[in-house]
Order: sequence, then C-alpha cells, then structure tokens
Amino acid sequence: MVAQTDIIKHIPGGRVLDVATGNGGFIHFLLEGLKGYTEIIGIDTHPRGAEAFAEAFKDRPNIRFEKMDALSMEFPDASFDTVCISNSLHHFDDPQAVLRQMARVLRPGGHFIVAEMYRDGQTETQMTHVHLHHWWAAVDRTAGVVHNETYRREEIVALVAGLGLQALALHDLSDTSENPLAPEILAELNPAFDRYIQRAEGHPDLQARGAELRQRVHEIGFHGATSLIAIGTKPGD
Repeated sequence: MVAQTDIIKHIPGGRVLDVATGNGGFIHFLLEGLKGYTEIIGIDTHPRGAEAFAEAFKDRPNIRFEKMDALSMEFPDASFDTVCISNSLHHFDDPQAVLRQMARVLRPGGHFIVAEMYRDGQTETQMTHVHLHHWWAAVDRTAGVVHNETYRREEIVALVAGLGLQALALHDLSDTSENPLAPEILAELNPAFDRYIQRAEGHPDLQARGAELRQRVHEIGFHGATSLIAIGTKPGD
C-alpha cells in the first residue's frame, strides 16, 4: 500500500511556511513526506497551540511557532520555498485573501500545498465527522469565532484554481480501514463532546444536537472525512 505522504516525496521543502498551524499537526505529515527541509515556521493568531507546538518539536530547533495573522503576514515577498495550509480555509471570512498572502511570500517555482476536508461524497461513517465538524462550527460561531461549515470538493478546487498554479495535482486522501465503532474512538471524542456541550450553554438546540451526534458515534461510528490535497508550483521560474 502506498503511503499517503508519498504525494509530497518529490518536494525538497527548503524553507517551509505552515499557515494556521495550530499545534503543528500538519507539520508531522510534512516531516514524513518531504524530501527534506531547512526550516519550518508555523504561524497562527491563536497562541493556545503554541505550547503544544513547542513540546512536539522541542528537539527540532529549525521548527518554530510565530504568532502572526495570515491575512497580513510580516514576511517579505518570495521568502519561502514551500507554503501550506491544512483544514483551515473554512476558518477565514476571506480565504482567497489568505491564499493571496501565501502566494506573495512563496518564491517563483516554489510549492504550494492546500489540504482541506470536504463534505460531499463521504461514507456514512465519514459523514459523522462532517456532522460533528459542522456542530463544532455552529457552537464556535455563538462565541463570535469565525468557523464556517466545510466546503464541497468543487469549492476547494475553485479556490485553488484561482491561484494559477502550474503542474497542479489533486489527491483525495481517506482512510476507512479502522473499525468505526472501536471503543477508543468514543474515548477520544468524549472530551470534545463534553467541552462543546458546555460551550453551547444557553443554546439548548445545539446541546441537543451534541447529544444526538454522541449517539450517532455509538450507533454508526466514525471515520475521518476525505481530504483534498492540492499541490502546485508558483509560476515565474
């Protein structure tokens, strides 16, 4: 079986920027797949992930976190060899503006990577993930947090197409090989259910939706939704 990370094994990496990095989850994917790298910088406006990020990469001094707004990056033009964003475009009111900023700081000939889960064409167990994500997004919005529902696949393709990348390749990645009703899945999701039901206090409809989704996990199960990974290069080299 071909590893999912093989889709980026041809990319030398160089100086890498991971936008909306959170706790650096996508960087692990990069480390497994990239041909190499000289430096990886993860940026995010929310410092809550910085501690987990620092712990995860404490033995890698050339991987670091910077608190920075993706809509107004402080980096010079053409200062990175690879730029990427994973499962974060739906967290912005203007995702095209974020992509434009990423293109600005990418050197001509550099690699642009967009990874985003989508909501259509999923199995029933994967739809559990989609429904959960949309519930989490609805709860976040009650607190004024920008968190939109996930895109349809064609919407992600359209966003990426607007960048004018060369040698664009699209990969649909999913893994439904695990038992969707494994007890450890519920054990992993339970804290998120508890946290979001508590956050939804004052919104009984959202709390009830959370209880329904917890029951769905028990009855139907859970698999991660399919993600689209788009990889291309910036024109001009």
